[in-house]
Amino acid sequence: MVMTVIPARLNDKKDKLILIDQTLLPEQEKFLELDLVEDIFEAIKKLRVRGAPAIGVAAAFGLYVCILKSEATTVGAFKREFEEKRDYLATSRPTAVNLFWALDRMTNRLNKEENKTVEEIKAALLDESEKILAEDQEMGKAIGEYGLSLLKPGMGLLTHCNAGGIATSGYGTALAPMYVGYEKNYNFKIFADETRPLLQGARLTAYELFKAGLDVTVICDNMASIVMKEGKIDAVLVGCDRIAANGDTANKIGTSGVAILAKEYGIPMYILGPTSTIDMNTLTGDDIEIELRDGEEIINGFGKRTAPEGVKTYNPAFDVTAAQYITAIITEKGIVWPPYKDNLKKLF
Repeated sequence: MVMTVIPARLNDKKDKLILIDQTLLPEQEKFLELDLVEDIFEAIKKLRVRGAPAIGVAAAFGLYVCILKSEATTVGAFKREFEEKRDYLATSRPTAVNLFWALDRMTNRLNKEENKTVEEIKAALLDESEKILAEDQEMGKAIGEYGLSLLKPGMGLLTHCNAGGIATSGYGTALAPMYVGYEKNYNFKIFADETRPLLQGARLTAYELFKAGLDVTVICDNMASIVMKEGKIDAVLVGCDRIAANGDTANKIGTSGVAILAKEYGIPMYILGPTSTIDMNTLTGDDIEIELRDGEEIINGFGKRTAPEGVKTYNPAFDVTAAQYITAIITEKGIVWPPYKDNLKKLF
């Protein structure tokens, strides 16, 4: 596979978080070196790193490099400092469950090691953060293989937003079957919704697929219906930021509309994501908090005003696709079919 850049990793000295600034893609590949909790919070909040799995990796590494500098001499003082930084990072974005999942894993590891010295605990936190990255990379390949089992060579595939290598750490989630299929000469014809208002499909999905040599065509979000009607789409593959216990799925704004269209045209709608994205404590999609973002992203997002100054805006970053529109949920542990309320439980 032509690997895309890893969006979140540690530097060689393992004392700084390295991020590729995704807000500058595809025009510029700029890497950020961060070790201050305020800067890492800003990078997550401002989408310099985005994609639920990548946010989780960044949060784990970010928490580690921040607490690495701690001068606490007792475990109690160290733990209080750790919790303060953890709680702050947890407020950066509310919808993607991987953020909280990764922070919880780091907390659990600290609690497990709290009878050791501060330096030993720091080493354990490094180990845990590196495990989160390694597991994410393995997860992408497994999702790709399971997803590919539902597809046939030459298919036309539609994806929305970006759930590829730069949203994770390797193959991605929704794009993983495309990469695995590319390795096996499946010759997919891929259509990428541009994904308003921040154009993650046009800027990021098209960037990484094109760079890797795959056949990708960018379309406006409102063109999804016509390409489906024309028979160009055989399956829809999208990622996820949080899956409720009943299968309702939060993903980038516009996903639910694509799902409804796919249902109308008889096209399977697949959700692809790691089991860490499944939140069994969230019973339905109605319980998922939807992040609201600055309306300037809609009317002045790329430096050119496209609506009257002062006009009202509404800018939810995500929507929830009801389980009834989802054909299957594909995870690193296998394919989950309806009824999701029963079958998602079996994964755990």
